[in-house]
Amino acid sequence: MTFTLSSTDVKNGVLTEAQVLNTFGCSGGNVSPQLSWANAPAGTKSFVLTMFDPDAPTGSGFWHWVVVNIPSSAGALANGASRSAAKLPAGTLETRTDLGAPGYGGPCPPAGHKPHRYIFTLHALKVEKLDVDVQTSAAVIGFNVHMQEIGRATLTARYGR
Repeated sequence: MTFTLSSTDVKNGVLTEAQVLNTFGCSGGNVSPQLSWANAPAGTKSFVLTMFDPDAPTGSGFWHWVVVNIPSSAGALANGASRSAAKLPAGTLETRTDLGAPGYGGPCPPAGHKPHRYIFTLHALKVEKLDVDVQTSAAVIGFNVHMQEIGRATLTARYGR
């Protein structure tokens, strides 16, 4: 069975205005989307979720959301889970994004650009937690993830303005 990642907030492959950033000229709700997954690989002890825009005009893409130490017992993140201890599974940690702070930062591509891709990746890990903190960069998280990953599921959504 295939490890899958899906979202009720991604409509026909597009993020809604509720998920769009509310700064840099965008006026969305900046609400993290609902995500759910199924069929994680045997031996999964935790998950890491990332949201990455490879189309950002930075030369290196843009990290919009990094969530680590999601327990293996979890099968979803609720709509609006970012920055909500009540909605995030116990032990889960959001780390620094390219916006400079932990937590979800929605899409806001430059006006006139073709729609950007926002790649949500759920990494299944063979360890219960990564030894990182809220200020750990996405690059360092990525290094740790790739050393511990046993599987991954992706969901790509688009947004343009």
